[in-house]
Amino acid sequence: MNSQSLDQTAVRPRYLGFGLGLRPQHYADILGGNPDVDWFEVISENYMVPGGQPLRMLERIRARYPIVMHGVSLSIASTSPIDHAYLAGLRTLADRFEPEFVSDHLCWTGVHGVNLHDLLPVPYTREALDHVCARVAAVQDAIARPLALENVSSYVEYAHSEMSEWDFLAELTRRTGCWLVLDVNNVFVSAFNHGWDARRFIDAIPRDRVVQFHLAGHEHAMTHIIDTHDALVPPEVWDLYAYAVDRFGAVSTIIERDDHIPPLADMVSELSIARRIAHERIPSFAKVS
Repeated sequence: MNSQSLDQTAVRPRYLGFGLGLRPQHYADILGGNPDVDWFEVISENYMVPGGQPLRMLERIRARYPIVMHGVSLSIASTSPIDHAYLAGLRTLADRFEPEFVSDHLCWTGVHGVNLHDLLPVPYTREALDHVCARVAAVQDAIARPLALENVSSYVEYAHSEMSEWDFLAELTRRTGCWLVLDVNNVFVSAFNHGWDARRFIDAIPRDRVVQFHLAGHEHAMTHIIDTHDALVPPEVWDLYAYAVDRFGAVSTIIERDDHIPPLADMVSELSIARRIAHERIPSFAKVS
């Protein structure tokens, strides 16, 4: 399998509906009830272990709900060598649980053996594009399935960038056949921090490459916004989500919460807002939901 064959033959992941990030605090409520959630997203690294409670819980939840795998350690844009042991573990997990797709972030997380534990932005240059495309192709070969990459929130820009983030993403998908996870909150955060138009970003992304929307909350510090994933989705992000639904149609949607995690019932209630917006924006929504 190579990037060209993926571009020609990869089957678009099926539409899943409305999901939540799977968090251990919610295991009991998920397995003890029937929450109105269509699917769950797992953080890949939390389950790349040889055994134990996390895998047992995931097996039980996977028996009832579709899942997708979302990683934070691929470091696709790093100049460090690709971690083939990590990719082997990722493939083993994917082969075991058969997620609808596997995703990570368009970023780098470290170099020279140092993990900075952050999702750091990429310089949008032709050289960086060639580098990332080659690494995406290698990753897709290693895990034997297409990869989906997410846009990250950023707080700095590189003076030597030669193109916009959205043009970089569009060309990356064209050349590698990878999918895109469009994090609507991250678009909003980066747009505010850098002073560009969030809708321009959305308008430039290819309609046929987005397989998932991410929604989350953030901390607004007046002069800048920090992507915290620890609060309700704010009205401005809901408005941008409605705009994205208008452009891309029925795309699987998730709300993420990584801190100050509320009860599952509260998360399900917030997820109902995404359902309502999508139903309002897509007249034929009932045919795909």
